[in-house]
Amino acid sequence: MEIECTCGFNCVEDAPTTLKHIKELYTPCNKCKDPKLRKFKPLTDQLNLKNLNANSGLCKCGKRHLDQVMAHTLKIMMEEGIRAEGSTLRNAGTPLLSPAYPITSAPYLPNKSLVILAEGMNKKCAERIINEIPEVKGVLKGDIKQTVGLKDSNSSPHVYKLLAGCDMRCDIVLTPYDTLCIYKNQAEIHVEFSKPISPKIEALKKIITKYNDLTVLDCTCGPGTLGIACLKSGAKKVVFNDLWYPATKMAILNLEVNGFKTNFFDVRKGLIGSGKNFEVYCENIMDLKDILTEKFDICIIDTFPGVDTADFVESVKEMCREVVII
Repeated sequence: MEIECTCGFNCVEDAPTTLKHIKELYTPCNKCKDPKLRKFKPLTDQLNLKNLNANSGLCKCGKRHLDQVMAHTLKIMMEEGIRAEGSTLRNAGTPLLSPAYPITSAPYLPNKSLVILAEGMNKKCAERIINEIPEVKGVLKGDIKQTVGLKDSNSSPHVYKLLAGCDMRCDIVLTPYDTLCIYKNQAEIHVEFSKPISPKIEALKKIITKYNDLTVLDCTCGPGTLGIACLKSGAKKVVFNDLWYPATKMAILNLEVNGFKTNFFDVRKGLIGSGKNFEVYCENIMDLKDILTEKFDICIIDTFPGVDTADFVESVKEMCREVVII
């Protein structure tokens, strides 16, 4: 599979960026300045918005504090009538770093390192943000409280709307086996925020150590994080599956990015990708027992919050030695 982004730019790297580089990416130099903006105080009481532009707060090293970038974003939103004049930084939307790495302090941003998700956004405003704010690579319209994707076969999918730029993001996921780069088109894949220690990976690690020559069915794989972690741990075989086609397509991309050569079949149902010791399906979890004849050591079920997993467990319990609900 060719590793590329539909935007035509180098948004997807063919190998994980070094962890050292990621740590340095958002670290200020000794001349970077913190604008010391308050999140809940009206922006107009803190800054002269007339003079706020792409150079405001920009250091010679090429980075700006996240709050300065979001202030610039909010200024444009107010000028376009999307936000009221008394708005605070909390009204500017949700900043989504790319690559996303669990950092302990506010980041200083280089160019094209931020996707902004905001309610009430329109195309004109989004295009202004992209054209006037170098740090922003994409603008999405949506509500962070609404989960993107497909919860189950009885639900309708929910997506954000990409209004300008590119929404391809990379999450850096730390595992005991390797550092993973997990890419997502953020309009179509649910948002997860990076943590120094992933609770999901930690829960999975306890299960993995119980088996030799581990075989895994990742029933609700999303962009592939848990299944790829299993492969990195030395699993003999992993079968990835998700009903949401954009998720399985991202899983195939992430397999390739993380070192697993993949054949991609451009179909939207059934077996859509394969490699030396893995397969990727886009199927209803309820139908897997009629499609897959092999038995697995573990079946991983990782659903959206609030989804009842009882039917999922019932549909796969005969296919594995153990069902793991993450």
